[in-house]
Amino acid sequence: MNGFHDKVAIVTGAGGGLGRAHALALAERGAKVVVNDLGGAQTVVDEILEAGGTAIADATDIADRAAVDTMVTAAVERWRRIDILVNNAGILRDKSFAKMDLADFRKVVDVHLMGSVHCTKAVWGHMIEQGYGRILMTTSASGIYGNFGQANYGAAKSALVGLTNVLAIEGIRKGIRVNALAPTAATQMTDGLIDAESAAKLGPETIAPGAVFLVSDDAPTGVVLGAGAGVFAISKMVEGPAIHLSGGGSPEEIAARWNELDDFGDLRVHASAFAQTDHYVRIADAVSPARP
Repeated sequence: MNGFHDKVAIVTGAGGGLGRAHALALAERGAKVVVNDLGGAQTVVDEILEAGGTAIADATDIADRAAVDTMVTAAVERWRRIDILVNNAGILRDKSFAKMDLADFRKVVDVHLMGSVHCTKAVWGHMIEQGYGRILMTTSASGIYGNFGQANYGAAKSALVGLTNVLAIEGIRKGIRVNALAPTAATQMTDGLIDAESAAKLGPETIAPGAVFLVSDDAPTGVVLGAGAGVFAISKMVEGPAIHLSGGGSPEEIAARWNELDDFGDLRVHASAFAQTDHYVRIADAVSPARP
């Protein structure tokens, strides 16, 4: 895909896994990339430079708003603009809600949600001024469908869908398009959570094409794109059939007509994030079955 030459991108959490794959893919297409991570950023920058690309390393903690402002200001001073922001950085602190320490809940929300807010707020004014911007949030099937032991993570990721929806509306007339990627990938964050056979199909490189498209000139806006194992699917919050209840209705009438209200036809509903992952892997297997 063309159109990335002379574009400047910030990719957070890009020292490994998904962020690394996104940064490499953007750099390969000509973008200048700020590789942000608390560790590993310079290694990714070295990869980009060796391949003939342009990149700099940054170790900003995205939970620190002042530090984020400094990171963005430095990028604009260096390259005169900021075109693309990929909010990818994240952490896990998984436990059942009953056993979860609220400090861990807050930390996950601070990194995933507020870290994305800090970075987006820092680039928003620059993008308005130049009349162009592409912002990608990283949500998760855990925020869309739920997943055991991830109340903090799921809450933060679901909030990012809401943020995407609002910013897509506010940005459209200013040339800013905002989307969300819901990846299911085998990374350090999911080590031990996905079986080895499935993990082999869920490499970060199978996600990056979706990320690159969603920050391209031709990107839509307000879209949540699921991705994993080379499988892509759009997720939407949809409303079922609306039913009028006479006289304002009653709880008993709602109960009696519940099956009508809950009839979504042939739309797919996943029971959990891992159920979605299994669905993607089965599709990938059908196209290229695993070797014996």
